Amino acid sequence: MDNHPPPAESPPHSPPPIEKKLSLNEEAGDIALGRLSEEYITTKWEIWAYYSYYIGNNGLSLFNFAPTAFQNLLDQAAAGAGGLVFAGRFRSVESIVLLCNGISFAIQIVVFLVMGSFADIGTWRPNILIVLSIIAYAVGFSWLGVHTEDKWQIAAGLYIIGLVAYQTTLTFWSAAFPSLARNTRDIREKADDYMRGTLSRDDYNFADTMKRSQLANTAFYIQSLAEIIILAVIVGIMFAVGINASAAKNNWGLSILIAFASGVWLLVSLPWFFLEKRRPGADPGNRSIIMVGLSQLYFAMRQVWRLKQSLLYLAGTATPTYPRDIVPLLMNEMSQGYFLLGDSLNTTVTLISTLQNSLVAYNTLQLTYLLLVGITTQAVGIYIFWAVQQRYKLGTKTMFNVVGFSILMLDGWGMIGIWTNKFGFHNLWEVWVYQAVYGFFICPWYSYSQIMISEVTPLGYEFLFFSLFSIIGKTSSFIGPLVSSAIVDATPSGNASMPFYFLFGLSLLSFGIMFFWLDLKKSGLEQRRFLEESQQEHQTA
Repeated sequence: MDNHPPPAESPPHSPPPIEKKLSLNEEAGDIALGRLSEEYITTKWEIWAYYSYYIGNNGLSLFNFAPTAFQNLLDQAAAGAGGLVFAGRFRSVESIVLLCNGISFAIQIVVFLVMGSFADIGTWRPNILIVLSIIAYAVGFSWLGVHTEDKWQIAAGLYIIGLVAYQTTLTFWSAAFPSLARNTRDIREKADDYMRGTLSRDDYNFADTMKRSQLANTAFYIQSLAEIIILAVIVGIMFAVGINASAAKNNWGLSILIAFASGVWLLVSLPWFFLEKRRPGADPGNRSIIMVGLSQLYFAMRQVWRLKQSLLYLAGTATPTYPRDIVPLLMNEMSQGYFLLGDSLNTTVTLISTLQNSLVAYNTLQLTYLLLVGITTQAVGIYIFWAVQQRYKLGTKTMFNVVGFSILMLDGWGMIGIWTNKFGFHNLWEVWVYQAVYGFFICPWYSYSQIMISEVTPLGYEFLFFSLFSIIGKTSSFIGPLVSSAIVDATPSGNASMPFYFLFGLSLLSFGIMFFWLDLKKSGLEQRRFLEESQQEHQTA
């Protein structure tokens, strides 16, 4: 069992007066406890609307089927030539996919810098998610016009924009759950007990952690169950289209699937757009939102620069020369391991997907069956992970370490495939096993990584810090695909498994950082210093 963050204010039974806390909007009472006025209390229907959005933002349209459709068209366009000219040079299909992934991640950095800087201001931040979601729907429906190999360049654009839309909507949706958790009735009651001195801050923190874990894991579990139903419908659509009749039918079937999944996303996301309570963020005061946003943007860029030095220091190539002040300390422990591991996982999944698509010859029906296996085991995995955490009162870091070790083993298996064709993602049976292992042991990453971010985020700064983490994550995440693409291009044999050398080393390094260096108690103290200095800046502004 790992340590939980210590009280952000001490002593635990003598909390400081509310007026001493960070001043945001006047409606936001005790920011240190995340408490707002009674009208902002989280309701049952709001939570279910939150879950509902995630059912639609399941990744089927822009994260699963769209990459398959893109690679499928690339493969058909490159038939006989072994590759295509892309970005100024002749490249293999695998290299083009990895390069487009890197371009997408680079674009996401810009989006997070601009959008994230405004997200914690006033009450308009839900509009960011609405606009990004509309872009995602549009990209999904656009695939209906792209299903022949001569349009592979358009497919590349849709693939890149689609990944941007999917990842950004996921981040801004995720950033809402810490506030939802802290404003539930039971956590409000825990906060009241703490304010009366009948509950220690450590106990309050643990209750808050478990509530956040409950919301995040339940959202993932419900999404998984709903996704099984969606995939069952998709199988019926595949038979109706007759995707096995010809390559053209298979192409058309993929486009229909992307559009169908996008339509489901549109339908089930509407309740969240209407039922989410617009909880107040930072009060811009006499300054315009634009000026406050620019100020936040400067703050974000400054911290990202410092975090980059921390990443270089941990890689053994440089030593940071800046003072070890509040935010670098706050995010140092988490960002160094988390985003290297995230980079490794993102690139690993992309690489295995390209190998998997080749093994199943882009057969849409077989790919759907594989997804059914993966998502079924994903539902079982997240249920068991959460049940074990509840039963043994394990902390978030312990659960995260299990996932990190599983990612390391996955890269190790792929690396073996460099030396032999007997296994290492060279056989059809391996992709079936991969889907089961990935679903059960690795998919909990998508829940626990968000919970971990919330553990090291100062109360009241969720959107800004989720954006900062995403920015740094994308800064590193476009490096993995680009390096992997270069490795494939530089390999005389064109062995698509060669990047597993790089990915295994990256996973080993990042897992070691997370396992040995991450200290949530230290993070809690850093959050306290952050709130204190933020209060001072607010008073002198």
